[in-house]
Amino acid sequence: MLVRYVVAFLLGLLWSVLVVDASLGDADPHYRSCVTQCQENGCVGQKCFPNCKFSSDGVLIDRPWYMQDSLYIQWKKWDCQSDCRYYCMLEREKEKELHSLGPVKYHGKWPFKRIYGMQEPGSVAFSALNLAMHFHGWISFFILLYYKLPLKYGKKPYYEYSGLWHIYALLSLNSWFWSAVFHSRDVDLTEKLDYSSAVVLLGYSLILAILRGFNVKDEATRVMVSAPLIAFVVTHVMYINFYTLDYGWNMMVCVIMGVIQLVIWAVWAGVSCHPSRWKVWLVVFSGGLAMLLEIYDFPPYQGLLDAHALWHATTIPLTYIWWSFVRDDAEFRTSNLVKKAK
Repeated sequence: MLVRYVVAFLLGLLWSVLVVDASLGDADPHYRSCVTQCQENGCVGQKCFPNCKFSSDGVLIDRPWYMQDSLYIQWKKWDCQSDCRYYCMLEREKEKELHSLGPVKYHGKWPFKRIYGMQEPGSVAFSALNLAMHFHGWISFFILLYYKLPLKYGKKPYYEYSGLWHIYALLSLNSWFWSAVFHSRDVDLTEKLDYSSAVVLLGYSLILAILRGFNVKDEATRVMVSAPLIAFVVTHVMYINFYTLDYGWNMMVCVIMGVIQLVIWAVWAGVSCHPSRWKVWLVVFSGGLAMLLEIYDFPPYQGLLDAHALWHATTIPLTYIWWSFVRDDAEFRTSNLVKKAK
């Protein structure tokens, strides 16, 4: 939880924002000329694209609507501009490799090789694994609560934060799902869905950090703490979706929320006598090391794995450790409450 959207993601996003309109690759005159010619004749070398018979807004020009491909087939395909950019990029990179020149970024992204239409296959795979790890953690937490630990009257768990963690799990699954979709197909819609789900998870994680870190149990107090943060997050999400996707402002919001919750958990682990507080420290420390992958950006190996994809990979074991802490916390709190009840 501390790692997914605190600093590493933010640094990576900031870097992508800075280079998205100033990459060396798309400034290359040979690349620009290739893309221009491709969009005029629909071919790069001997490879031609039927998608270039489409209009700029994606509507078929020479075929009626009932002859269009299914949505699944359309998703795997790319429009004329995307195909032209992709194959011109590959051709340009082959030329540079012959002259022993290293790869450069095009439109803010490294030259990845598509697999089954996926734009960044490594990041897609690791995002899916993170989603699976969160699902595993949530299910194991659910089984622990309702089948292994004692329950109160009405089959309700003693653990006061169970409902909060269930919501956290759902938001995490949603966030990693859209992360996988976004890395599979970077378009305006998937970008906004990925950013929005990340902001929502960050905001909720901050609420959860405050409530658990300060041991807030009273429902009225929880509402008083949560309401202004929820209102702010909802307003921010509406702003970036329906007004303008201001990368700088979004970055500032994410950094502030991320740093605050990081500090809360770090202080809590430092002053608490919780038997599993070391897991919180491990996640914080390991997350800091993983952040180096976002700082030290490098081209994708074999066109598949770059630093960002490897960072996604590092969050998989950290997610397991985090959910292990959540289960330990449920056992610890339940044990104390059962003793008091007796």
